[in-house]
Amino acid sequence: MNAPREIAIPVERIGRAAPALPAALPPAGGQGDGLLHDRLGRPLTDLRISVTDRCNFRCGYCMPKEVFDKDYRYLPHGALLSFEEIARLAAVFARRGVRKLRLTGGEPLLRKNIEALVAQLAALRTPAGEPLDIALTTNGSLLARKAQALAAAGLRRVTVSLDALDDAVFRRMNDVDFPVADVLAGIEAAQATGLGPVKVNMVVKRGVNDGQILPMARHFRGTGSVLRFIEYMDVGATNGWRMDEVLPSAEVVQRIAADFPLVPLEATAPGETAQRWAYADGDGEIGTISSVTRAFCHDCSRARLSTEGRLYLCLFAGQGHDLKPLLRGGAGDDVLESTIAAIWQGRADRYSELRALHAADAGLPAPRRVEMSYIGG
Repeated sequence: MNAPREIAIPVERIGRAAPALPAALPPAGGQGDGLLHDRLGRPLTDLRISVTDRCNFRCGYCMPKEVFDKDYRYLPHGALLSFEEIARLAAVFARRGVRKLRLTGGEPLLRKNIEALVAQLAALRTPAGEPLDIALTTNGSLLARKAQALAAAGLRRVTVSLDALDDAVFRRMNDVDFPVADVLAGIEAAQATGLGPVKVNMVVKRGVNDGQILPMARHFRGTGSVLRFIEYMDVGATNGWRMDEVLPSAEVVQRIAADFPLVPLEATAPGETAQRWAYADGDGEIGTISSVTRAFCHDCSRARLSTEGRLYLCLFAGQGHDLKPLLRGGAGDDVLESTIAAIWQGRADRYSELRALHAADAGLPAPRRVEMSYIGG
């Protein structure tokens, strides 16, 4: 029998202790807005919740088949947070300023009865009595059959990952021979049920699918969907990331503008990850997410909750803070709230801004990072 590969189970989810909480913390709401702020003054307003570590695609930049094969050991069901535990944590986060929740995975629609969780989250309110903004990111494979139930449960918006319009290119990228037509049908179903405007995310990898930039732009222009181009990122340790495979967002914009003139738009909210561009003729907009060439750490207001209850403060984090022992050990909401506050107020993560420094330290090992399939994008 072959020895198990070390990479098969990320170290972040096999019991490594969470970093110690900082001894000295700035006061909560120190900027007069009632929100939690980290050491760099960034408020906590968004929570991304991974509901499963499983996915039915094997995209090379996220869950390459040679690593996530038939022998890969996923988390047992009992290790996952229940819907009630997720909703309880979300309510605590809402008390401390979170207004936006995004369900991710893995592929979140693989979690059985996910619409029941959506309904629980939709019932939550901010201290001012307002509903939370609930969205979901999906590969779209199950969206056509799930869209109506999700909308009825209270989901507001969906983001669909789609890396190519050409069927052959798309099948190669998802690496399970899944047809693009089924994802397009899911997008149409989401639009028809009011889960919009649908955002469509395309991860661009030079030499792999960059020939699909213009076909994607032509297809979604004028449809009401917002197409966003994401630079291929160095998330985790399994995707074999190389800088020469990154196509800078500036080049993406140049390619599109050559056929369809673009006009820059202002951000819709502080901490928005995407730069926005409108078609000059008014026929919609696109976005670019440039975490490699244009870091946006300075106003990042997002925390990430793993499917087993670890709180991560950055997409590129190496370790998370385990909240599950508190949830299952009888801690009250006040203890959860104070723990979350202390974690966020001690935050100083800014990996993307420091990436160039890490690259320059050629003699140092690369810092270990959580896998995107485990924490969500």
